[in-house]
Amino acid sequence: MTTYRKLVAKKLSQDFQSAIAIAECPIPVLSPHELLIRNRFAGVNGGFDTLVCRGKIPYVNLNPPFDLGVEAVGEVVAVGQAVSTVQVGDAVATIHRGGGYREYQTVLVEQAIKVRAATPEVLTLLPTGVSALVALEQVGEMTSGETVLVTAAAGGTGHIAVQLAKRAGNHVIGTCGSQAKTALLQALGCDRVIRYREENLGEVLQQEYPNGVDLVFDCVGGQVFDTCVEHLAIRGRLVVVGFISEYTSSFEMVTQPRIYQKLFWKAASVRGFLMPHYREHFASACDRLLELFYNANLKVAVDPTEFRGLEAIPSAVKYLLQGRNCGKVVVQL
Repeated sequence: MTTYRKLVAKKLSQDFQSAIAIAECPIPVLSPHELLIRNRFAGVNGGFDTLVCRGKIPYVNLNPPFDLGVEAVGEVVAVGQAVSTVQVGDAVATIHRGGGYREYQTVLVEQAIKVRAATPEVLTLLPTGVSALVALEQVGEMTSGETVLVTAAAGGTGHIAVQLAKRAGNHVIGTCGSQAKTALLQALGCDRVIRYREENLGEVLQQEYPNGVDLVFDCVGGQVFDTCVEHLAIRGRLVVVGFISEYTSSFEMVTQPRIYQKLFWKAASVRGFLMPHYREHFASACDRLLELFYNANLKVAVDPTEFRGLEAIPSAVKYLLQGRNCGKVVVQL
């Protein structure tokens, strides 16, 4: 094979489908320190995908056309002449912008993370699970014996956060939208599952947790964010990990008292998390999660819906943004 295909953003657009195109490229010649990887699975990050195609990621300044996708796992098919730590046939994971939605990629050897097998479960741990671990521990300052609330708890990041909070010895509340997701969360040890289509989040928190929530891991934003802020405990912390409720629309304009009115009297706080600002914790978190997984101490949920090929990526992004997934959404390449 002399060429391969990849997904690119041909223009900036509010609509992901209209922004993208499939391009064919020659297989590159390796530099001495590079690897050529045949991607087998790519992780879908619908929020990042749509926002970057709109030019709405503040730390990314790209002019179309540019490559899409971040998370991938595959096998090494060729190595540069100076590479000695990785061999042809090794399974590796990669995490860098533009490396995910493509059939082949080249990376410097130090950018590849060796794993036991090129399976979709790896994409739930790297970087999704790593984000959950670092956000909870470094930003949320998670301890034990606390009440922890995870929103979108059955998603790729959320279901890992639930398990990590339980392993730390906390009472864990998870929000989700279906019976199938409830069953998953209960199997993972979630103490209280709130199905937001049938129960009112604020009412449940008021009635069952009158002292408030110590730590919130919020991926949803919008009204869910407002409710969680309202129900923070004394010295409670809310970590903003995402805001999927507003990824497909313009940001809602709200008029209400400034947020310090709700935080000050409780000495509570709202903290933003973005993994690139916590790079120093990545390697150790990666090692810990892989060890937990390989020793069967951490369960990984991959959404069972099959998406195959680059052509299926728009459908996979839409599927995730609609909240239909139960676990990590991946595309087989």
